Amino acid sequence: MTLAALSPSSSERTLRWKMAFLVGSAIAISYLDRQTLPVAIKAIERDIPLSAQGFAFLQSGFLVAYAAMYAGGGWLLDVLGTRLGFMLIMVFWSLACASHSLAANFAMLFASRLLLGMGEGGGFPAATRAVSEWFPARESSLAMGIVNAGTAVGAVAAPPLIALVLVYSNWRWVFILTGLLGVVWTFWWRSTYFVPGERQDEKTMQIPVAKPSWLSLLRFPEVWGMVAAKFLSDAAWYFYLFWLPKYLYDARGFDIKAVGSFAWIPYAASGVGCLCGGWFSGWLLQRNFSLDASRKWALGASAIVMPCILLVQQVPVGWALALFSVAYFGQQSWSTLVMTLPTDLFPVGAVGSVAGMVGFGGAMGGVVFGQLAGYLLDHGFGYGTVFMLAGSFHVIAFMIILLTIPTVKRLTLDKELLPTQVGTA
Repeated sequence: MTLAALSPSSSERTLRWKMAFLVGSAIAISYLDRQTLPVAIKAIERDIPLSAQGFAFLQSGFLVAYAAMYAGGGWLLDVLGTRLGFMLIMVFWSLACASHSLAANFAMLFASRLLLGMGEGGGFPAATRAVSEWFPARESSLAMGIVNAGTAVGAVAAPPLIALVLVYSNWRWVFILTGLLGVVWTFWWRSTYFVPGERQDEKTMQIPVAKPSWLSLLRFPEVWGMVAAKFLSDAAWYFYLFWLPKYLYDARGFDIKAVGSFAWIPYAASGVGCLCGGWFSGWLLQRNFSLDASRKWALGASAIVMPCILLVQQVPVGWALALFSVAYFGQQSWSTLVMTLPTDLFPVGAVGSVAGMVGFGGAMGGVVFGQLAGYLLDHGFGYGTVFMLAGSFHVIAFMIILLTIPTVKRLTLDKELLPTQVGTA
């Protein structure tokens, strides 16, 4: 049992939300870091020329490393614990971000992108584990919404901040300054975060310390369902995330200042989606809907708005930004809920590993679709074809969730699936 399972005092509830804000700020930094290259791409291309396929390779390099470390990072967090593990992960990715400033050619830029992906891959498993340590089911979706809203804060801040740096300096300073921000965060984390159970009398606790292996977790169809759903939904999301500035440059004639002025709008909508998705599911729970119904109604509502992206090419740029905003809203509402499911289905000792596998699936979806998008755009198919594919993915993903997770409830892990079983105090 953790602090989340106890009857909390007002001060304990306040502390919970402070922890959610702390974790969300790290996710904000991660999204600021990963947006540096897409937003600064026009300035970088003056020194390092890139085709659409070359740009896709840079993003795929990030995502392949991100996927590997998402899975490995989840396991690492289960071994090292949230506090130490998240600190090491943040230091690594911050230095990797700063290393972009040293790139003199495509190979060096690609290597930095790989290192950044390796570091950032551990971020969401750490965030998911922190939520599971601090929040009960009735609050976990909103807590994950606050954490996931960090994606919007970082993405909203990226276009204007990067544009400002580019006005007064060169693109290399963009990476130095964003890397430094992550290093500063580690001091805040080190002095603030703790696992609730570590400050309670051990005689009053039962700590779930058994850590099932990946192979044993893959016996659950629910894991495969979440991985497949995340593969599809994140295929669309990473395309929107990495390609929106380039789309505005290439198809809508924006310059760096215009991207800095307007590209933040869909990302702001994504932050609202994070909060609304988590809030709506929690609101349903408070009105005596089952956990299963609360999660699935909210997931379905998120998925149903995503096909709006099919209309982007047929409308003026102002309406296109509005449609992107709706899609970003729906995507991040969806993502908040999908990343809450591991905390609903599995005990704390398995949450990091499950979240890691789910995130691995999502990142690989981004790799596959990113490469496909680069190929289609370089071979004359245009953005309309890419949007047509991306607009269908969330609906299919929701159907997979319904088929593979008949009921959202805590699963029982058989003792023979647990390689390490430690008695409770």
